[in-house]
Parts: sequence; structure tokens; C-alpha cells
Amino acid sequence: MGQNPRVTRNRTLVWLAVVVGLLLIALAIVYWAEPAKSLPSFFPGHTAGSNHHHTKHGIAAFLVGLACFAFAWFNTGPKKTRSASA
Repeated sequence: MGQNPRVTRNRTLVWLAVVVGLLLIALAIVYWAEPAKSLPSFFPGHTAGSNHHHTKHGIAAFLVGLACFAFAWFNTGPKKTRSASA
């Protein structure tokens, strides 16, 4: 017996959401801890010579990371089944 393709795709999305959520929360920590001059050049907000911390970028990354976790959580819950009423 093979698995339902929809279930497999759903599990893949859940794992992808968890990984992306972890990466975004790590990114938020980097934004909060490092000044703009110390960010990698491919990060939005990198500015050479700037001591400014991108707090709003960190908050946005953190909230989107939490949203990814919420997505994963809601997709792993029990499935509702419709029962036929008599």
C-alpha cells in the first residue's frame, strides 16, 4: 500500500515550514545582535560603516518565523472527518 500523495506533500510542507521558521528566527537574532556594518552583504539592511541595529527587520523575521511554526502546527493536527447524520 502506498501513501496518499496529498499526505506526503502535506508532511513535506510541514517540515519545510519548520526549517524556514528556524532559519527566520536565527536571522532575527542576527539582526538584533549585529550592527548593519557587520551583517553579511546579501542581507537586506547591510550598510558599510553603520552602527545601526535593524530592530524592525528582526521583529519582522521573528514574526514570520512564528507564523511558519503556526502553519506547521495547524497542519499536523488531527483531521476532521465528516460523519453522515441519520
